[in-house]
Amino acid sequence: MANHHRCCPRVALKAATVLLALAVPLAAMAAPPAGLTPSGSMPRSKIPARYKWDLAPIFTSDAAFEKGMRKAAALRSRLGKFEGKLGAGKQLRRCLDLYFKLRLLTNRLTLYASLRKDSNNKSPKLKAMAERSLAAMNKLMARAAFIRQEVLGMDDGAVERAYRGDRGLSKYRPYLDGLRRRRARVLPPGAEKIMSLAGDNLWAEIDLNEIPSDHEKTFGELITGLKLPRIKDEKGKTVQLTLSNFGKFRASKVRRVRQDAVEGFFAALRSSQGALASALSGQAKFSVFLARARGYDTALHAYLDKDNIDTAVYRSLIKSIGENLAPLHRYVRLRKRAMKLDQVRIHDLYAPLIKKVEMKFPYSAAQKLLPAVLAPLGDKYTSVLRHGMKPGNGWLDLYPSKRKNSGAFCAMVFSAHPFVKMNYYDGLDDLSTLAHEFGHALHSHLSQKHQPYFLSGYAPFNAEIASTVNEKLLSDHLLRRAKNDRERLYILGELAETLRTTIYRQTLFAEFELKLHSFVEQGKPITAALLNKTYGDLIRRYYGPDFTMGKNDELEWSYIPHFYYKYYVFTYATGLTAGIALADRITRGGAKARDAYLGMLKGGSSRPPLELLRAAGVDLTRPDAYHTVGKLMDATVAQMEKLLGR
Repeated sequence: MANHHRCCPRVALKAATVLLALAVPLAAMAAPPAGLTPSGSMPRSKIPARYKWDLAPIFTSDAAFEKGMRKAAALRSRLGKFEGKLGAGKQLRRCLDLYFKLRLLTNRLTLYASLRKDSNNKSPKLKAMAERSLAAMNKLMARAAFIRQEVLGMDDGAVERAYRGDRGLSKYRPYLDGLRRRRARVLPPGAEKIMSLAGDNLWAEIDLNEIPSDHEKTFGELITGLKLPRIKDEKGKTVQLTLSNFGKFRASKVRRVRQDAVEGFFAALRSSQGALASALSGQAKFSVFLARARGYDTALHAYLDKDNIDTAVYRSLIKSIGENLAPLHRYVRLRKRAMKLDQVRIHDLYAPLIKKVEMKFPYSAAQKLLPAVLAPLGDKYTSVLRHGMKPGNGWLDLYPSKRKNSGAFCAMVFSAHPFVKMNYYDGLDDLSTLAHEFGHALHSHLSQKHQPYFLSGYAPFNAEIASTVNEKLLSDHLLRRAKNDRERLYILGELAETLRTTIYRQTLFAEFELKLHSFVEQGKPITAALLNKTYGDLIRRYYGPDFTMGKNDELEWSYIPHFYYKYYVFTYATGLTAGIALADRITRGGAKARDAYLGMLKGGSSRPPLELLRAAGVDLTRPDAYHTVGKLMDATVAQMEKLLGR
């Protein structure tokens, strides 16, 4: 199974999970590669091969890829011969052997084509290659649908007879148990066909965020079609506000600029609020329809049950963070005083509170620093890390180039090494992103080393934990080594902002998403006015008495793509919460805590996500970890107040 992780996937917003860290002294840094200055305009041919991916572990060439495409087509044809014959243990085992062989091959096809296209996004040939590989995956999903239907149609006695009939089938017991766990949600064949035609996604074996609904597509068209105003930038030059530069102007140091950007953007949203409310309402109604058709009372239960997650986690997050809003109110109050504002408005929350510390991290310095920072995770962990970070080993596509896509991610397919994509410019955020992506890489590496292919993937709920553990250890390490109060204040400010955006703001989103679906489940008509009031009330409660609402601030809900992601956004908040708690346990608990954490990384999907996390030492159905976050936010703001003399 392929793992493919991005910071804030499919979102054109600043990655909320990045914990920026303090740089090491310049004297300790090695020089960058001779003659290479990171630049987005650099031709890829100018980057030394040792700083690029080696895709040979997937396919040695495009010709080998084409051979793989032909083989996949042939195997799909063979798979169909098992349809209607899975009651016998030997036939079921042979079918699953072939299915997982074919799924692995198809995973390799999609990953190879995706990585090839990512480094040259203008190539028609590579775009077509990627599209053909995705078509192969869609054909596999359609061809293999009979496996689920037949396995779920067997009663318990038939399943046990199948195990007795072929001893080799027992290796697939965890997979089959996972399928049959939701057996009660299966409908008669005719109804299943209708559900499939309707676009049912509750049985999808791939990331739901890669299956956009028509409502999400409508939202995308509405947002990209907004008529945005022209504003004046920091130098007084008139510029066109766009979706791509909105984040930049929203964070401007000049208040006039950020105010004009936010108010102009939100006013444009107001003009389309009815259509945007209709799109979001349609998405929520569709999710509730799918849930109720399968016998769930709520869409929350249906989508969390897909990954075997107790809804108590979601509700505990909202309740516990709601009980810990005082530190966020304190942070807003500090912003008001430190920035000398008469009012804190929504456009003031993204402006820099602390003057940026400009320092550089050539990659050679990062190679030395990260293994030292992550030493608490043990020699075996850091040994793999050093190997993966070493140029020439093929794990890393490090530098930006002219036709390379922006952003960063980690991707991996079973039996190959991880592939870490960066656009490394030697900055502080690059260092932190590197730590984040290698968290994903080591998680996937350990999972695939210790689990068979069909259990080596892991649920989205656990996907961000390893990356945030790495970032928190990096943040703590460098904070302890700050040279002066200015540097210490800077990293504290970045930590406070990470907690605000990743835990508090994403929990606000999660609470709004729950209310939205509850309205549908209660039969309440969804209008822009209802959504505006609901979201506006949440903003006021979360940010507290020192925050002042603008006339259009309640429209923020209407451009957030997360609300179309089927109860996904809460995992940002739970991931960072768990990462903070685990980093603290590892720091204080030594080898025992470390081994428990590594056990979770090795577990893949061999156990339910919450069980794996509990075994590592964190239970997110309880309030403890969330209260720890509140205490961390409060302590961070208190230190900032002291350093600012306020």
